[in-house]
Amino acid sequence: MSDNKIPYKTYLTEKEMPKTWLNLNAFMKSKHDPFLNPATGKPCTSEELEAVFCKECVKQELNFTDKEIEIPEGIRSFYKTFRPSPLVRAYFLEKALDTPAEIYYKFEGNNTSGSHKLNSAAAQAYYAKQQGLTSVTTETGAGQWGTALSMAAAFFGLNLDVFMVKVSSLQKPYRREVMRTYGANVIASPSDTTEAGRKILKEFPETGGSLGCAISEAVEKAVSTPGCRYVLGSVLDHVILYQSVIGLESKAVLDRLGVYPDTVIGCVGGGSNFGGLIAPYMADKLQGRNGTEFIGVEPASCPSMTRGKYAYDFCDRAKITPLAKMYTLGCGFMPSPNHSGGLRYHGMSPIVSKLYADGYMRVEAVEQSKVFEAAITFAKTEGILPAPESSHAIRVAIDEALKCKASGQKKSILFGLTGTGYFDLAAYKQYNDGTMTDIIPTDKDLEKGFASIPKM
Repeated sequence: MSDNKIPYKTYLTEKEMPKTWLNLNAFMKSKHDPFLNPATGKPCTSEELEAVFCKECVKQELNFTDKEIEIPEGIRSFYKTFRPSPLVRAYFLEKALDTPAEIYYKFEGNNTSGSHKLNSAAAQAYYAKQQGLTSVTTETGAGQWGTALSMAAAFFGLNLDVFMVKVSSLQKPYRREVMRTYGANVIASPSDTTEAGRKILKEFPETGGSLGCAISEAVEKAVSTPGCRYVLGSVLDHVILYQSVIGLESKAVLDRLGVYPDTVIGCVGGGSNFGGLIAPYMADKLQGRNGTEFIGVEPASCPSMTRGKYAYDFCDRAKITPLAKMYTLGCGFMPSPNHSGGLRYHGMSPIVSKLYADGYMRVEAVEQSKVFEAAITFAKTEGILPAPESSHAIRVAIDEALKCKASGQKKSILFGLTGTGYFDLAAYKQYNDGTMTDIIPTDKDLEKGFASIPKM
């Protein structure tokens, strides 16, 4: 299809919306290693996982065979409030870069949470309600996930406690207020409300917290509260399953337009949006149907894949979660207080980690000053102020498009615009004032985190 026939924005119709999620696990010839019970060293059973997570989520987490899993009508009904999201041809960005590349992005920020997180929040809140639970707990970094779950919990009638990374709570107070507006109880983490939080504060009294700390508190709260379970915004397989709606919608639109991307790019913190975006295209690659290149982009300040170790590690700081085989900086790693709060996690999705280990994708780590440079270029050309997390993908999409300009090669590039940055103006102010700094951990800094990885 010629360029002038491709619209700037394209949406699916309601009838075209996916009715099933895509289970990437079922397409992987080499599966990732199972979660281990830290007390026994043996693979976690469904019963053990159900003490923490919703039953249906556990069932889907352990499903390695069904390629498609039905999206319940109750979830599809809620989707109608914010889906489908647009697939956009970035004509103005292409013109500014003077590149022969075709650039497309899937924009997930058209909801109050301002991000893709509502896809997973809707599913997990629905399953919690179906199970008869009365409350859920979670952690949040920059606040998009906490906001999304606040929305979903309110819709399905659940109480919610959100443990928000302390530095993000200070940097983004208005996102905290959105959560409270939807009825959530928001606690800056680490806090003195849990044993895990008190222990962390005793060891690191001045810490700004981390996602690993917040997870510890949320899990402790869940397992000690009747009628409550913990729900997670990223990392686990069932979360990537729910986010596959991003990739399925993208592929349905691009198929209609006669476009098959040469390169798919996404930011990676825990791996859910990236895993969801690439799902249908990676499924094709795993079956030998394409030569698409997949690029994950992480912050240089928290380089879990580019500089981490592929090992079994705890998913939380207090070491109370199951052990996951993943790329990790060590559960004891304390990241710098950079502005990409949603990417400030020590580990990575087992699915994404396995695909990276097996050579199906590559990863780049970028400094935040370069990320914000790309964000402003995008804002000026495409008219959307992007989230710092999303801007990591923008940075590399621009770099790949400029490579096409230098070589004269025409490629189709798809990236995930996971959300908006309207609650991140303190970060934009730092960049505009010229006071933003790039903090990159030294090898000595990383060794401190690696020392917390359990010896298996």
